[in-house]
Amino acid sequence: MPPLLLRPRQQPVLLVLTLLITLALFALPLLSFAANRLVSGQPLMLWQVAQSWWVLLPLLVLWLGLWCQPRRYPQLMAMLAAEVMLALLVGIAGHAASALANGGSPLARTALGSGLWCAAALALLLAAEIIRQLVHSTPWRILLNLQIWLVPLLLLLSGHLDHLSLLKEYANRKSVFDAAFSQHLLLLGGTLLPTLLIGVPLGLAIARRPRWQSAAFSVLNLIQTIPSVALFGLLIAPLAGLASAFPVLASWGISGIGTAPALIALVLYALLPLVRSVVAGLQQVPQEVRETARGMGMSALQQFWHAELPLALPVWLSGLRVVVVQTVGLAVVAALIGAGGFGAILFQGLLSSALDLVLLGVIPVVALAVMFDAALRLLSALLERSHD
Repeated sequence: MPPLLLRPRQQPVLLVLTLLITLALFALPLLSFAANRLVSGQPLMLWQVAQSWWVLLPLLVLWLGLWCQPRRYPQLMAMLAAEVMLALLVGIAGHAASALANGGSPLARTALGSGLWCAAALALLLAAEIIRQLVHSTPWRILLNLQIWLVPLLLLLSGHLDHLSLLKEYANRKSVFDAAFSQHLLLLGGTLLPTLLIGVPLGLAIARRPRWQSAAFSVLNLIQTIPSVALFGLLIAPLAGLASAFPVLASWGISGIGTAPALIALVLYALLPLVRSVVAGLQQVPQEVRETARGMGMSALQQFWHAELPLALPVWLSGLRVVVVQTVGLAVVAALIGAGGFGAILFQGLLSSALDLVLLGVIPVVALAVMFDAALRLLSALLERSHD
């Protein structure tokens, strides 16, 4: 075998992902077209969508790349092919939706098919895997993964995708969407502030007193084992009783349903990962660093501020990242007790069997979680590099 060729089985992950992308494009519908919002859509396969053959070019590059020696340039070409495929899929969907809308009824709906969703997700996974192999620096990995979304974002902002059913649903419910977005951020901020005020001092206290750790983590672990819906339900009766007994609490917005029980439950769930990260961050500070700080005549507060905190902060940020992503997701369930947010849109879509409405609630939650996760990972990686 020539030295520049490599059998595909030596790149199993890329082979499987490329094979799955091919199956998604040819075996599943690329789009779905319906005469209006109420009727079931007619599936449109790849060969039934205008100009969809362009997506075969990056697919061919991916297949050819499997036979190349896994060096930087072939892998870079495969990464670019995955990015181009994602951009083409989004662009083709927008173009097809515009053509179908202009040639038919204004009530017509063009939705993304399962083939496009699967192919786009697999292309993202493939690009992320290649970036992981090519780049060892965490900040550059994060930035390269984020730049994949530049072209799809430009297509979205330019109005190229406005005729897709998902964007039509957004246009019809823009005020509802904006209110849900504000409420979701309110739930996130209202959870993080008390979690930090309670979790950081608690973590510092039990880190200094190891004999307290077993009892504290037992209680926090017990809270985590309670299902979120059950915890929301358990808070309804006591908060309703308090609001009834003390009308001033009701005037402050505290009641059995709504934002108050949602925030209490979200804070309780967020305490464990934050407290655990605070304790772990302090425990991984080398004892030699503490002894050196004491030898320099630093007080306990100075030791913490100048020696322990800089080394523990990346671990704390990792715990905060878990808290943020967890809270963004759990806030969806809080809509069941009237807390609002994107969960209200999601559950409304489920009750009315409207897939676009469900996606309108799900996609922003995923986007928020990914953005916060990437930002905190990037900050943590930069802090670690600054201390190396």
